[in-house]
Amino acid sequence: MAALSSVRWLTRALVAAPNSGPWRNLCTSGVAHAASRSQAEDMRVEGAFPVTMLPGDGVGPELMHAVKEVFKAASVPVEFQEHHLSEVQNMASEEKLEQVLSSMKENKVAIIGKIHTPMEYKGELASYDMRLRRKLDLFANVVHVKSLPGYKTRHNNLDLVIIREQTEGEYSSLEHESARGVIECLKIVTRTKSQRIAKFAFDYATKKGRGKVTAVHKANIMKLGDGLFLQCCEEVAELYPKIKFETMIIDNCCMQLVQNPYQFDVLVMPNLYGNIIDNLAAGLVGGAGVVPGESYSAEYAVFETGARHPFAQAVGRNIANPTAMLLSASNMLRHLNLEYHSNMIADAVKKVIKVGKVRTRDMGGYSTTTDFIKSVIGHLHPHGSNF
Repeated sequence: MAALSSVRWLTRALVAAPNSGPWRNLCTSGVAHAASRSQAEDMRVEGAFPVTMLPGDGVGPELMHAVKEVFKAASVPVEFQEHHLSEVQNMASEEKLEQVLSSMKENKVAIIGKIHTPMEYKGELASYDMRLRRKLDLFANVVHVKSLPGYKTRHNNLDLVIIREQTEGEYSSLEHESARGVIECLKIVTRTKSQRIAKFAFDYATKKGRGKVTAVHKANIMKLGDGLFLQCCEEVAELYPKIKFETMIIDNCCMQLVQNPYQFDVLVMPNLYGNIIDNLAAGLVGGAGVVPGESYSAEYAVFETGARHPFAQAVGRNIANPTAMLLSASNMLRHLNLEYHSNMIADAVKKVIKVGKVRTRDMGGYSTTTDFIKSVIGHLHPHGSNF
């Protein structure tokens, strides 16, 4: 029951009470009541955790295939409920969105690929990806940027975390043409959501034993909007005297990340800045193919790649790097309290990279996606496999 309890792990108290955080009860079974008795009995009979899978666009389906093959080889007790939602593949509608939401609300845990957002305006400003995250209130995006042993980049031994508020800010989808040739695009910043993401960041730092939180902003120019975000971070920081708190303007932060990324520990920031910094930081350790990510609400957990890039030019060429998605899948298993399977998969992926014989093109090699999957499975079962 401990594993079942953790499926409903993130406490609702974060939203309701400013002095409680989602990280306090991560490992407790006090939220087990969220699953009904009948659901618990069903899961015991099936012996598997139901997880919503959304392959997405670009190489997403290929990466999900990698996850399914590795899970099968590792005998992971997870049952994927696969749904398709894509604006570019004509598989997006209100009905499909509701089906996905229904599945995710029931399962509480999902693994998703990048849902590509077309640039063309077709009467609806908010993309299906954004609407999905808003309806589930996935307010916190967490990207752990960590160097992979055996794969050398310009900066090695990096270990930093980027926490991004992702339900408001510049991505509020509030735009209109106030006069011909004049577009107003509204950036929304609220005290409630700024305090919530700040508290999440400090709770995360506390739970993970990290010593510093840096708030990234542009309050020198956006004195009211980013000023409010910064003020909320400063207020929350006072509640955590053991954690060092710093602030940094976004443009300086970009330069500092490139010059000396070792100075950072946990960074917290509004929506747009986080989107940019996620990708910049991913580039420091190998690119979009190697960094896992996850998004949280008070009830739901969604696992995905840290740098949301569909890599459309690689579709069907068998060259996509499944590292980020496999590491995200490993994190998902840890969230489900399947520690043994989580460690098995993460260790296998890291061994493949450390050995260095099998690397996809983005990592300087010539191996295919299939080669990488075979090698990971081989490290799950050193004596061979039937893949």
